[in-house]
Amino acid sequence: PPGPSLSTFHRGAPLVPPGLADLGVIGLIVPEAHGGSGLSLLDAALVAEQLGRHVTPAPYVASSVIAPLAVMRAGSAEQQAAWLPRIATGDVVVGAAISELAGARDDAGVTASGGRLSGKALFVLDFEADAYVVADRTGGLHLLAADAPGLTRIRLNTIAATRPTGELVLDGAAAEPLANSAGVGRTLLDAGRVILAADTLGAAQAMLDQAVAYAKERRQFGRAIGSFQAVKHMCAEMAASLEPCRAAVWMAGHAFDALPEEASLDACLAKAHLAEVGTFVARTATEVHGGMGFTDLVGLHYWFKRIGFNRQMLGGPAAVRADAARRQGLAA
Repeated sequence: PPGPSLSTFHRGAPLVPPGLADLGVIGLIVPEAHGGSGLSLLDAALVAEQLGRHVTPAPYVASSVIAPLAVMRAGSAEQQAAWLPRIATGDVVVGAAISELAGARDDAGVTASGGRLSGKALFVLDFEADAYVVADRTGGLHLLAADAPGLTRIRLNTIAATRPTGELVLDGAAAEPLANSAGVGRTLLDAGRVILAADTLGAAQAMLDQAVAYAKERRQFGRAIGSFQAVKHMCAEMAASLEPCRAAVWMAGHAFDALPEEASLDACLAKAHLAEVGTFVARTATEVHGGMGFTDLVGLHYWFKRIGFNRQMLGGPAAVRADAARRQGLAA
């Protein structure tokens, strides 16, 4: 049986900041016919870059990218009409339980039978949501209400408090299947990886900018530490490593819509490379700040943790590169 309609959803304070909704950010890739802006994943990546730059604690990667893409590409006309307008305005927030598509633990994974889901989905993105897009072990996609009987939600403590993450434990929970799911799960994984890479790009750029500003202000031995050759080299190496990443992310965002034959490879390359460069920038920017870099007063830990979270979500660098090799037929 299909899951509950949107009319069953109730919550208190809005999960989506009104400012983002007013700007049209929430419905950026939703078609204009359903109240969105009808823009591309590249546009969504540019927004994600700025959200990462400000470590914005708002639902985006799942509710504004993965979920609408799932409904647009796998949902029926009726499902699109029911869900997309609400997603576009932020009236409904939809999380994404698709991490198992990138690699599942032995005790994780969801099975579907007769319109009901059982099993466990870990590391659900945008966890504080009204509903979820859930991927089963065969790649099928389902829409699941957050208050569905048989669903237990468990909030997970991760390094990044700005990204609510959780676990879904399912015991015959009624869900609404997306009938045209074949191959769409992999597409959602690619989109999610591009957005996470863009978020890391913005966070790393913010850390670099703060390191350079601090090096100009902090004085030691009667001069700004930015005048010391070692500090100059640290800042220059961060900038030289990060700048090419912007082209990688933008290319991956462009390829998703314009070059589908290379979209998966570009998404994997962007995600894996940004994970490593972002980690390098986060570590080095903290070192430039010296002992102050580890204090709450400076606040670098917000970006540091965001980059660390993005690195592992939907596959760490090694796993993503292995996935790219398999997709290219270069590995078993």
